[in-house]
Amino acid sequence: MACPVPAVLIHINAHDRHFPQNALIPPAIPVGATNRVKIPMDIPLPTWKLRNRSLLPIVQGGMGIGVSAHRLAGSVAALGGLGTISSVDLRHHHPDLLESAAGCRDREVLDQLNLAALDREIRMALDIASGHGAIAVNIMKAVASHAAYVRQSCASGAHAIVMGAGLPLDLPDLTADFPDVALIPILSDARGVGIVLKKWMRKKKLPDAIIIEHPRHAGGHLGATRIDDIGDPRFDFTPVMEQIRGLFRDLGIEHEHIPLIPAGGINSHQQVRTLLQQGAAAVQVGTPFAVTVEGDAHPEFKRVLAEARPEDIVTFMSVAGLPARAVLTPWLKNYLRREKTLQSHAKADPRRCVQGLNCLTVCGLRDGIAGAGQFCIDTRLAYALKGDVRKGLFFRGAENLPFGTAIRPVADLLAYLMTGAITAGLAAVHSCQTRVDVRCRNTGSPHRVT
Repeated sequence: MACPVPAVLIHINAHDRHFPQNALIPPAIPVGATNRVKIPMDIPLPTWKLRNRSLLPIVQGGMGIGVSAHRLAGSVAALGGLGTISSVDLRHHHPDLLESAAGCRDREVLDQLNLAALDREIRMALDIASGHGAIAVNIMKAVASHAAYVRQSCASGAHAIVMGAGLPLDLPDLTADFPDVALIPILSDARGVGIVLKKWMRKKKLPDAIIIEHPRHAGGHLGATRIDDIGDPRFDFTPVMEQIRGLFRDLGIEHEHIPLIPAGGINSHQQVRTLLQQGAAAVQVGTPFAVTVEGDAHPEFKRVLAEARPEDIVTFMSVAGLPARAVLTPWLKNYLRREKTLQSHAKADPRRCVQGLNCLTVCGLRDGIAGAGQFCIDTRLAYALKGDVRKGLFFRGAENLPFGTAIRPVADLLAYLMTGAITAGLAAVHSCQTRVDVRCRNTGSPHRVT
């Protein structure tokens, strides 16, 4: 069948999502509603600068598919933070685009539909933010269409591009026509930072900030090449930040004061305060934002993440060839039980891309890579977004959530991270929480309870 092609993307007007009455994903909050709640101005933590924007030292991490879209990112920005949209396959939030994609296996058309969704989400996030904070777009380097996502994000008005899941060596070239857009790589150790800095400096470009992800604590795709490496002390925030500052001195750029932003496992005001005292400009937080009221995923998605116990969280190899962390839901449990068998039958076959999207540059399923995952990650993450516990892949960080199983607004989470203040109704819940530090232990397979 013929696949309809969307209109020119940069001319698409922002409009709200139109969900049928039985839609799984809740509709957007009213524009500007978040602005009615303000973080106290006498906050005890300093703001930080991203270009000419003064921001709260809390960065909301990008989470796909569709977990951090316009509602979450816009709400964080409206309160003065850096809200981040995950760029991957946002058409799942737009029934008209899904309808256009039905039965279509033309990659070019599917990419155009996803770019249309990205344009809509950025514009709606900016509308909610109403000039406050900043809106970033997280784009995985491992995504085949990452260059198009970068250019569309810039054209649609994003303030910053955040890129991880690979070394973003080409990011300055991709954004050359958009000099006002801030560039923020995600890396995990000083070696990776050094490679990016030296490459970018030859292009006369420096990062506007650097996110340092610790693979021992983060959720989703992790900044290590092997599962055995995720607990390596070389990723610990304190030595990594010291090494990066030494690298700045060696390269003669210490005077540029490039902000460093630790990410992974940060779930308390005290952790935020300690990292800022150690020289971080801000911190990035992911899973706690995913389970907020304004989070763009289905309520059942939030429940699964909020109620997960330490023994329910596992690390395994993703189809992207990277370690990943998720909740051990029925689909993942069944997949891991069959993983070795599936890997032993791995074979390169483009027909294994069931959607025809070919979303990843390297795909274990499509490309027959025996050491990588053997499943369609786009399909499984989309099931999770819509709250399908039986079929979905639910990415999650390793640590406890600030409010336990409670689903609270973004404003409550920001207030707690900034000030340590907890609303009265949550004080009892929070005081009962104990930090459970479960060390990685081998479970008889490469998968680890983390």
